Amino acid sequence: MKIRYHLSITVALVFILPFLVHAATQPPNYPDASPPAGNKQISFNKSGMAPYGAELFQGKFAQGYFDGRNDDYLIMPGDRVRLQLWGAQTYDGILEVDARGNLFLPEIGPVRVERLAHAKLENAIREKVRSVFTKNVEVYVNLLKPQPVAVFVSGFVAQPGRYAGGPTDSVLYFLDLAGGVDPDRGSYRDIRVLRRGKTIAQIDLYPFLREGLLPPVRLEDGDVLLVEERGPSIAVEGQVRHAASFEFQGTELLNGNKLLAMVNPENNASHVSVVGTRGGAPYNVYLPLDQFAKLPLEDGDLVRFHADIPGNTIMVAASGAIVGASRYPVDKNTRLQTLLLQIAVEPKLANLDGIHLRRRSVAFQQKKALHEALQRLQQSSLTATSSSVDEANIRVHEAELIAKFVEKAKQIEPDGTVVVRQGDKVADIHLENGDEIIIPPKSDVVLISGEVLIPQAVIWSSEFDVDDYVAGAGGFSDRADKNRLLVVKPNGAVLLAQNTDIKAGDRILVLPRFDSKNMQVFKDISQILYQIAVAAKVAIDM
Repeated sequence: MKIRYHLSITVALVFILPFLVHAATQPPNYPDASPPAGNKQISFNKSGMAPYGAELFQGKFAQGYFDGRNDDYLIMPGDRVRLQLWGAQTYDGILEVDARGNLFLPEIGPVRVERLAHAKLENAIREKVRSVFTKNVEVYVNLLKPQPVAVFVSGFVAQPGRYAGGPTDSVLYFLDLAGGVDPDRGSYRDIRVLRRGKTIAQIDLYPFLREGLLPPVRLEDGDVLLVEERGPSIAVEGQVRHAASFEFQGTELLNGNKLLAMVNPENNASHVSVVGTRGGAPYNVYLPLDQFAKLPLEDGDLVRFHADIPGNTIMVAASGAIVGASRYPVDKNTRLQTLLLQIAVEPKLANLDGIHLRRRSVAFQQKKALHEALQRLQQSSLTATSSSVDEANIRVHEAELIAKFVEKAKQIEPDGTVVVRQGDKVADIHLENGDEIIIPPKSDVVLISGEVLIPQAVIWSSEFDVDDYVAGAGGFSDRADKNRLLVVKPNGAVLLAQNTDIKAGDRILVLPRFDSKNMQVFKDISQILYQIAVAAKVAIDM
């Protein structure tokens, strides 16, 4: 990665701030009650946890209205069918599927059509008609398009109102149009369908979330969807597959066993902490998973699952010039030299002098140190002063370049290299979970990269020095710092070129030159460039 930087760095704060501060955007103001189609942000309640099921209402159900019919449509009570008979018997009328799922054919009788596919409807009616009128009667059947209905959505929803849809649209469609259940107050487990003031259905969305079960309710014009107030809730986080705020129905007895059935703890969860209030006083408890199953819980509790039993083994990887296995589950007290005896290498290809480690914890610390240095750089640039308007204008431009440099530098991922070989010895260090042992292959070339004209590999020669290799890569670029050349050894060590001999397999890294009248900023930039070179083995310039 390369970031070009060739300017002096000092910045006037008063000129920089207008470029760095962005006005907060206001949420869109929709002209009607229906929210726009598309993804919405998942809302979080006051506990800081999203309610279980909050992902339902992101605009996807609201996009699902279908105004036509298809052959796979299943007939439901309330559907209307136009029936025409001619010949020896005539009839022309509109029939409605009754609550029992039947169509009553005049002078013929009922025919069962509920959950019959639209494509099979005409044949079913024709067979029924011809079982009575056996000769010279023709049949025509047309399933009429349902009339749109207007449904009121009320209670604890984001945007209560009157919404249009089809009678076969699910309650999820209308709830989604209303912006979904209010995350702080609304219930996902107590939603009522009211018709002329009476409850005709009560819906719990948890079975739909867990098993895909949703009661079939055919809505009529003027129906009301009423979202009741949220029931007792418990926030869950930690080592679980579903971190969310879980709601219990008002009549349920709250205990750990019921919560465990909902949250599906991860396999490594061993203990549970519960934070809440009992009798008006703070309540805290920490106990093993099996004991938690019997623990009574109360509304507002915060439950966190912990992996608090240390394992006896760790997983270590190996890569490079090896044969056989690349993953090794070993005892957590295993040392490097012990594991090296188990790793089969290609004897003619492996560079045993180049053995080194990549360690996650080291990469984390390298990244943290880099971000701290970048933060100091930004602070230095923001607090610098200028002596004239012209100088301040230049520094504003420089500040923009620094901001871009910082953002790109933050994307650098350190490799966490641990140099374990010094001379003829390999340090017998303890291994950590996730360590990767690198046994690089032997190489006959020297790689030159960074601020050279043509980054490339050059055949190693005992007669070449560092200048010869740079010349083989086309020479220095006009941004190169000719006095700061780094050599990356196969074992991961990074050394100054003047302090080491160039060997086969080495990599020469040419850092960029940086000029500035501001000595502090110059020092900060130089330190950051060197940190990146050591941590990620790349040279970047501004």
